[in-house]
Amino acid sequence: MAKVYEMDGVIPVIDPTSFVHPDAVIIGDVIIGPRCYIGPCACLRGDLGRIMIGAGSNIQDTCVIHSFPEVDVLLEENCHVGHGAILHGCTIGRNALIGMNSVVMDRAVIGENSFVAAMSFVKSGMSAGANMLIAGVPAKEIRPLKEEEILWKSKGTMLYQRLAAHSMVSMREVVPLASEEPDRRRVSYTKNDAIPLMAAVNNGHP
Repeated sequence: MAKVYEMDGVIPVIDPTSFVHPDAVIIGDVIIGPRCYIGPCACLRGDLGRIMIGAGSNIQDTCVIHSFPEVDVLLEENCHVGHGAILHGCTIGRNALIGMNSVVMDRAVIGENSFVAAMSFVKSGMSAGANMLIAGVPAKEIRPLKEEEILWKSKGTMLYQRLAAHSMVSMREVVPLASEEPDRRRVSYTKNDAIPLMAAVNNGHP
């Protein structure tokens, strides 16, 4: 079970179909919808404002989500938040992607189906449209996304939805082996489940 804490009598809500890693921290006014994946060491701090995670979204390892008082964080359905990202008091539209180690600041709005590139810094109050690539420090709209890029993202999010369901029944804490066993099996996912973006676009996937 994750580290889940009430704040001022406000208890987090976690849909029973969502997977929250035991090392994640969930505090206060946090509402996690169905079929979500919350990764190890993610921290969702609803101790000052409300955090709402839409159905089918994933919040990956070491992400931090927080806000100022009376400012909500809203992630609409099927959002994809990469490792190490920070979201503070912002709104992320349906099916958007927030790249690894990027930062989205207060009252920023990311439109549906848009991508924030890895390592980008989205300034407070920025409003980005739908279906856009957003990148840079500070971030700006670079170009419209191609249909195949949005489809690639959707496939990656579906992979995390599968991973959430799979983790609920397959992941458990164990004592490590002292040495590699003969004919060691692999986990059940293959390279075809997660194709890097440029390879996917160049080869006509998905």
